[in-house]
Amino acid sequence: MGFFITFEGIEGCGKSTQLELLKAWLESRGKQVLSVREPGGTLLGERVRALLLNSTEEGMDPWAELFLYEACRAQLVSRVIKPALASGKIVLCDRFFDSTLAYQGFGRGLDRVKIQGLNSLATGSLVPDLTILVDCPEEVGLKRAWARINAASGAKEDRFEKEETAFHRRVREGFLEIARAASRVKVVDGSSEISTVHGDICDIIEGAAARVL
Repeated sequence: MGFFITFEGIEGCGKSTQLELLKAWLESRGKQVLSVREPGGTLLGERVRALLLNSTEEGMDPWAELFLYEACRAQLVSRVIKPALASGKIVLCDRFFDSTLAYQGFGRGLDRVKIQGLNSLATGSLVPDLTILVDCPEEVGLKRAWARINAASGAKEDRFEKEETAFHRRVREGFLEIARAASRVKVVDGSSEISTVHGDICDIIEGAAARVL
């Protein structure tokens, strides 16, 4: 059986960068690694991702948004993640169900118990072996997100990056509450230098995941 690691955090926290660094680090040690993202990772998921993140798509009902995320997740888990784990691979996922609870539950204010039930249905009760929460203040994350957008030709903010700072504050608080309640979640300081955060994550992997190394 493989090992399932998820990366979580607010916009601009650096989780995607850290996922790629960890992937390279594990592969340099001869490990078979598959990286995926949510929403996305399948043909269906990538099509729905474009709808979910499109900044011109206004007025989406929060429950409709939630159901779209769960549909993407069900497809990704059944078609990609579970087969990869069954083959013995390490799977790294850029966001998973903790993001849904943080964004749609804490951020949007939807019923968290119902969200957790839908998460369980969509994943077939699959739970990550380890979750890395890359934490940083919402002001830092949003500043980074805007810098990334301004540096990329033709890029524009997605629907979540356009949300007010208070929304992102609620999301961050939600992630931290999730971390306090789940021992699988390890928090690293995303405000530090990229190399420092990567070192912290490698230390977590070496200390907590004998099955990985």
